[in-house]
Amino acid sequence: MSIFADEDTKLLIQGITGRAASEKTEHMIDYGTNVVAGVTPGKEGEEVHGVPVYDTIRKALEEHPEINTSLVYVPHFAAKDAILEALENNIKKINVTTERIPTQDMWEIKKEIDRKNTTLIGPTSVGIISPEKSKIGPIGGNKAEKTYEKGSIGVISKSGGMTTETAQVIQNAGFGISTAIDIGGDKIAGTTFVEALKMFKEDDQTDAIVMFGELGGTYENQVAEFLEENPGFGKPVIAFITGKFTEDMPSQQYGHAGAVIRGNQDKPSHKEKVLRESGAHVVNVHHKIGQKLEEILK
Repeated sequence: MSIFADEDTKLLIQGITGRAASEKTEHMIDYGTNVVAGVTPGKEGEEVHGVPVYDTIRKALEEHPEINTSLVYVPHFAAKDAILEALENNIKKINVTTERIPTQDMWEIKKEIDRKNTTLIGPTSVGIISPEKSKIGPIGGNKAEKTYEKGSIGVISKSGGMTTETAQVIQNAGFGISTAIDIGGDKIAGTTFVEALKMFKEDDQTDAIVMFGELGGTYENQVAEFLEENPGFGKPVIAFITGKFTEDMPSQQYGHAGAVIRGNQDKPSHKEKVLRESGAHVVNVHHKIGQKLEEILK
């Protein structure tokens, strides 16, 4: 069992003919991901690294009914329509790499996701990887097998680059990765930390979960509330919250749309406090994640 990406992933790539999507398609195929088809309106009949391209998802599904996952790799102005097209065609797993999707668009998309009982990871996500099984998106680059080794630690991150950095810290401590998920750092996430934790709870290949959080928003605080309400969660949660230095520089602007501090509850120090009180293992230096895992699991 894995989270979201596994041996049974049959991937459709929306926007496959774009330069970035085309490059990442080759990386995913080389890794072993089963990329079945792509969609770019007006490009039907073309191929990208041997993957057939269609004008619509409906046509792609007619030819490849096994498709069960979509990767959205389109510009922000086309993202809403692309995601809604995937939802209308009952694709139950969607990963969105797109940045700068308007908040209003994501609000409407989120309501439709919930109505359709669909799992959407993103936006601004670099993807998901279950080592030796499948990778979706640019996560790990073209040498993902060197940066993600198979193991029993789940990773949930708000930061694309720090997803891989966190995996490296874990592996340097002698552990491997069951699944790593970048949920993205936007204000409205298709999948929250709590929702991802629940997925890992059901994964018998995951023994512990590492969470990389950031300043801004309250998704980390929701984890604290969830753990307090579920003291029998059963799997240790190790958390690192970045951005505490910004509390000493309140007049400066940092990061992205999700990294906005609107009150004390959005501050990294507050998130650390409530997570500790809920039973999570909070480290104040990123590389200490590995040491904490050694303490807990070894």
